[in-house]
Amino acid sequence: MSEAARAAGLTVTNTPSVLTEDTADMAMVLMLALPRRLVEGTQMLVRDGVWAGWSPTSMLGHRLRGKALGIIGMGRIGTAVAQRAKAFGLNIHYFSRNRRPPAIETPLEATYWDDLDAMLAAVDIVSLHTPHTRETFHILSAERLAAMKPGSFVVNVSRPELIDETALVSQIENGHLSGAALDVFENKHGIDPRLLALAEDNKVVLTAHMASATLEARIEMGETVIVNIRTFMDGHQPPHRLLPEGPRGVGRSQSA
Repeated sequence: MSEAARAAGLTVTNTPSVLTEDTADMAMVLMLALPRRLVEGTQMLVRDGVWAGWSPTSMLGHRLRGKALGIIGMGRIGTAVAQRAKAFGLNIHYFSRNRRPPAIETPLEATYWDDLDAMLAAVDIVSLHTPHTRETFHILSAERLAAMKPGSFVVNVSRPELIDETALVSQIENGHLSGAALDVFENKHGIDPRLLALAEDNKVVLTAHMASATLEARIEMGETVIVNIRTFMDGHQPPHRLLPEGPRGVGRSQSA
């Protein structure tokens, strides 16, 4: 889509920052829901209507504190996720195009990895927070998913194209990965029945692209779009321009 917009000479803007806190909240919710079996516990009561009462071994999940979280993409959202995860006692690891400055790393006690494969083999939870580009398409490829730490989890509130979904399903089915929590997934031809089956089996948590679904975010998004449009119509460079890149003039049209 960006290639088509560039070829047509369009000006493209986005709405950065307004989604940071809400998306980070959602990532943390999914990070908790999966190992603590929250959806499964709810279904047991609401859907099945059966609860035999508390027992020492019922609904055992996994503790977050002390686990290693690997963040792919330590931008605004990735950093916000790390801040929340640190409060829950997770050890923060990250892979990013650029290493973050000490002012960010030090409070988080974050470990930077310049080798994604090495990080994936060392962490218990992987959370994706990077845009979809040529370089990041299937950044969690079949090979990388197979090489992840056995029993680890995947959380994705970013873009479905970042994961080879078929390979992810296979690695959960064969027991190499413990599960995944996905707010985005490939659904051009309907959600993969195998993915739905894993959700039914409580190996996968699926949410309906809800990461930015707050009233506050929607209002701020609309206001940001209006600012970009008005600035463009006044003949100035929109404050959140993506295309055309660089110091060139604005394009002929505008899309937010």
